[in-house]
Amino acid sequence: MGKIYSNAQSALDGVLFDGMTIMAGGFGLCGIPENLILALRDSGVKDLTVISNNAGVDDFGLGLLLQTRQIKKMISSYVGENKTFEKQFLSGELQLEFNPQGTLAERIRAGGAGIPGFYTKTGVGTLVAEGKEHKDFNGETYVLETGLVADLAIVKAWKADEEGNLIYNKTARNFNPMMATAGKVTVVEAEEIVPTGSFDPDHIHTPGIYVTRLVKGAVYEKRIEQRTVRKRG
Repeated sequence: MGKIYSNAQSALDGVLFDGMTIMAGGFGLCGIPENLILALRDSGVKDLTVISNNAGVDDFGLGLLLQTRQIKKMISSYVGENKTFEKQFLSGELQLEFNPQGTLAERIRAGGAGIPGFYTKTGVGTLVAEGKEHKDFNGETYVLETGLVADLAIVKAWKADEEGNLIYNKTARNFNPMMATAGKVTVVEAEEIVPTGSFDPDHIHTPGIYVTRLVKGAVYEKRIEQRTVRKRG
């Protein structure tokens, strides 16, 4: 069987289990795998550890999995747009591992590259660095951060070919490329799937070797998280 599946549910069939770790691409609501998130919710899989820059909003994106209490822990950078997240965290229902945004990105990139850990100055002297190994280089103190690998990475692409080579659309690129490399299984939803050979090789962002399964997304809302406009002059 090839990499292409008929829908998001079948693309996740056989790879889900309770207690697993999932990386979810996107930044806010930009570039999130909407269809795969809905399929996760409908599957009923629970006790998830989710690695994502944030958890969407209350009624969309990963916020849907918080509503159903399928997530037990988030490894994130920013959570300020989600009241459900805040409530569950403050009540002790939800575990949270905070990361500076650049550190989170590098932890994922390192995991995908097979790098178990790296030193960074970010977070030294703050709560982020508590309990972690410190080391001095050239008179500066650095903290050890570990690479991240997930049982499953769910990724959103703009276009894919039949071999899983991916192209992302502008800022929807965000966390998706690095997460595609750091999942033991990587499932991608794309807005369009084209025949292999359609892409200029220099335009490919993620090589198909990283992609396990591929599905064409059925419906996209592409909500705007914060709409900010100025009055016409």
